[in-house]
Amino acid sequence: MRSPTVSTQLQRIATQAVDYPEDVFTNLAHLIDADFLREAYYRTRKDSAPGIDRVTAQEYAEHLDEHLRDLYDRLRSGRYQAPPVERVWLDKEDGKKRPIGKPTFEDKIVQRAVAMLLGAIYEQDFQDFSYGFRQGRSPHQALTELREQCLGKNIHWIIDADISGFFDSIDHDLLREVIRYRVNDGSILRLIGRWLKAGVSDGGDLTYPEAGSPQGGVISPVLSNIFLHSVLDEWFVRDVQPRMQGRCFLLRFADDFVIGCEVEEDARRIMAVLPKRFARFRLTIHPQKTRLMGFRKPARRETADNGNGTFDFLGFTHYWAKSRLGYWVLKRKTAKKRVRRAKQALWQWCRHNRHRPLKEQYQALCQKVRGHYQYYAIRGNYRALESLFASVRKAWRYWLSRRSRESYIPWDKFERILKAFPLPQPRIIHQI
Repeated sequence: MRSPTVSTQLQRIATQAVDYPEDVFTNLAHLIDADFLREAYYRTRKDSAPGIDRVTAQEYAEHLDEHLRDLYDRLRSGRYQAPPVERVWLDKEDGKKRPIGKPTFEDKIVQRAVAMLLGAIYEQDFQDFSYGFRQGRSPHQALTELREQCLGKNIHWIIDADISGFFDSIDHDLLREVIRYRVNDGSILRLIGRWLKAGVSDGGDLTYPEAGSPQGGVISPVLSNIFLHSVLDEWFVRDVQPRMQGRCFLLRFADDFVIGCEVEEDARRIMAVLPKRFARFRLTIHPQKTRLMGFRKPARRETADNGNGTFDFLGFTHYWAKSRLGYWVLKRKTAKKRVRRAKQALWQWCRHNRHRPLKEQYQALCQKVRGHYQYYAIRGNYRALESLFASVRKAWRYWLSRRSRESYIPWDKFERILKAFPLPQPRIIHQI
């Protein structure tokens, strides 16, 4: 049974953080009792893959009370040790691999408990232009805000920035130093240190990283937001904006961010100082992937390519185009890399699952296509959705043909299959 006491405690901490923004919290760990761990358990996802101990959420729940009591005893006595994180590799858009960590389910509960405490404090400190990994905020809200900022502040220049290997480059000592400005509880800091120093199991080899926070952990998004809040957000508000000649904005989603400026000189000054600012915190702004471009609304008789560039943010390419009425509007379409990756993934899925029963294939394909629509189906992006839909039809027909004696399923026969199993049609979901 979930306890309302935990929510009351978190609300009390949040209120204190608002009322005393300069205070340092030094006594938080005692709040993580059995009831707090139970609430953390309920807030932890149960469908993710198990960690190195191979214990699933369902197995852990079989003796939940016993497990939580034992976990609380180990935390209270200081005997809790963060287990190694199992590392898996996912393909990136540029052909490289992205490391993802899989903590054990019990470790996720502890991480969730600490994340709940840190979130209650830092959610009051974070800037409104930070959208990633925050409750009640979504990528679509960030996209809406980006459009409003570009239009409302007469933005002419965009800095499209990229941090090289951010999650693998976070300096552990600097991160703990940043946290101490607001949270200086020894027990909490020791737990964070243990997670940062926990071993990483990669193909059976156990290593101990000297920097970085493994992606996939429950605590990693919170720590990354805290670090970048100090590195970038506070600096921008405190030191950058007051020195600008024109209007400007910063919009950040996790480690992805864009800066917009009304005046070219302001944009060039920020572009020059940005690498120096990140270098102070032992982070690197990617010199090739970070660029400054003109991005102003064209005059009525100008063309869209008259000194204007395009930039990608949150999976969408942002560009100026004319509406049906002849007005210049800011539009978004699915970034080419995302379209290509989605088509390739669906093609491979159809290939590897072509021998499954037709109904099972249909149900899985519908789920995948709807998932794509759920994110990318924004106003002005219909053509990209149509392109994916056509690609799915083509892939399904091709690989269904490869499992039959026919060299290729005729269109009339495939149309009958589609009539019995209609794939989801493209439609706009988000009026952004």
